Amino acid sequence: MKKTNLELGVGIFVLVGLACLAYLAIHLGKMEVLGGGYRVVADFDNISGLKPGASVEVAGVEVGRVESIQITGTDRARLVLRMNSGVQIKDDAIASIRTKGIIGDKFVKLSPGSSDKVVSPGGRIRDTESAVEWEELISKYIHGKV
Repeated sequence: MKKTNLELGVGIFVLVGLACLAYLAIHLGKMEVLGGGYRVVADFDNISGLKPGASVEVAGVEVGRVESIQITGTDRARLVLRMNSGVQIKDDAIASIRTKGIIGDKFVKLSPGSSDKVVSPGGRIRDTESAVEWEELISKYIHGKV
């Protein structure tokens, strides 16, 4: 009888330990299990190395993540952005691809608009600015096409 109680106690301890480990892995890895927030899409001519999971920022504050990247029928890149709950994107906001530092990671910067209308969940950000490719700019400068 004492052996059964000991085994039951050890089993419960192991299950609680595994649950704590799973909780830490999810929160430290910034994984979305329940899919909080809402999605919006934005189409770009060139995303230049942006990866799924990249951050979406407003005024330097992370407000969402790039959920997926697809190619549209018009040879444009469509980003599906998962925005945090409570974040409202104005109808005239501008989404642009930026780089953190000189050779840092790519992210999506949202410039807030001033419209009274808000992009609804599943809606689209109309105004976008593609990534700046330094190789193209340097090539144009070298070949005198600036």
